[in-house]
Amino acid sequence: WRGILFFSLPLMLSNVLQVLFNMADVAVVGHFAGSSALGSVGSTSILIMLFTGLLIGLGSGVNALTARFYGARDYENLTNTVHTSALICLLFGLGVMAVGLISCGPILQLLNTKEELMPGALLYTRLYLLGIPAVALYNFGNGVLSAIGDTKRPLLYLSVAGVLNVALNLVMVTIFHMGVAGVALASVIAQYLSAALILIDLLRSRECFGLRLNQLRINRSTAQMLLVLGVPAGLQNSIFMVANLFIQAGVNTFDTLMVEGNSAAANFDALVYDVMAAFCIACSSFMAQNYGARKKERILKSYFIGLAYSFGSGAILGLILILFGRQCLGFFTSDALVVEAGLKRLQIMAFSYAVSSFMDCTIAASRGLGKTVVPTFIVIMGSCVFRVAWVYTVFAHYGTIPSLYLLYVFSWTLTGVAEIVYFRHCYRQRMREIDTMPFGA
Repeated sequence: WRGILFFSLPLMLSNVLQVLFNMADVAVVGHFAGSSALGSVGSTSILIMLFTGLLIGLGSGVNALTARFYGARDYENLTNTVHTSALICLLFGLGVMAVGLISCGPILQLLNTKEELMPGALLYTRLYLLGIPAVALYNFGNGVLSAIGDTKRPLLYLSVAGVLNVALNLVMVTIFHMGVAGVALASVIAQYLSAALILIDLLRSRECFGLRLNQLRINRSTAQMLLVLGVPAGLQNSIFMVANLFIQAGVNTFDTLMVEGNSAAANFDALVYDVMAAFCIACSSFMAQNYGARKKERILKSYFIGLAYSFGSGAILGLILILFGRQCLGFFTSDALVVEAGLKRLQIMAFSYAVSSFMDCTIAASRGLGKTVVPTFIVIMGSCVFRVAWVYTVFAHYGTIPSLYLLYVFSWTLTGVAEIVYFRHCYRQRMREIDTMPFGA
């Protein structure tokens, strides 16, 4: 309990800071550039997460693989993992940026983005995508350092970059009146700073997980293991966002006021998810290290503790949002009508967050045991296909905003049950294998 908590706290603060800095983007444009700018930036959130989801998943693959070899004291494979991962993450970052720049316009149109919001949304997305390679490299470095138990340095580097982000937001919007473009450029600059800081740290390190320029090459077998772990996790994140694009399209069928309220309230989704995700990442790292070290009795215990922390944090934060939702929304806008629209989302989602822990923590546990393909398929069916079907059936029938938001808790419940059933199967399989597994395999 103590180990997972103290491992998770810096990671949680890192996640929360990242969300708060992104929320600052929305708050600055909402207060100083008007509700239209708020709607423009908010309309892109799911699209941005679609492009970054693959990189975040790839980073979780780096984390799980590094943790496994570090726990097994297999330093040769650990070195291969670090150097192969650096190149693969960079290449993926460049690829995602290129695809995003080409496709963002058509996707925003498919989402039925309001005509008055489209220019700002397109400008913000294109500028933000320029920082995607930096996001890929930061997630690589964060994956490596957190895998060996160091979550404090990534927090420090993100904090420095985040403070710069907020300062640039205020300067570019309030002094230079750059609006949407200003907050996008501020984010890009901060992303490259955080990536540079974490890469410099790894380059200077003399430890077994340090980065050496003369050893940067792609090891085929290591790349295969990384892609097997990271790509399904990344596709899972991205496919989630594809399904959520249909939800955003449903929101866009309402008036602009509802779109702006949804944009404000949706910021709290990321805040709560990332607090809960810190415990899920800890669960995956602890399980992977104990799996590599063949400490059978600690593997399942890590899962249950991570799940308890994740569920508890979601429940507590949800309760806070229920009690103080109006004040929280006031952080983003002073328009009372926008606040009322945002409350319609917040009052439903606040009761739902904790349920997602059963899905997310169980997926992380399966990843810690080296299983990602089947959990990803379950997510696609339970949370993605199900959500799209809900939009075209339940929401199409009732046509109300509550009938749209309720799909989250139903999809999380369905997917969580299926993930637990699969995890129970693969855990038993791994325990049978572990006694005959070569040390470090």
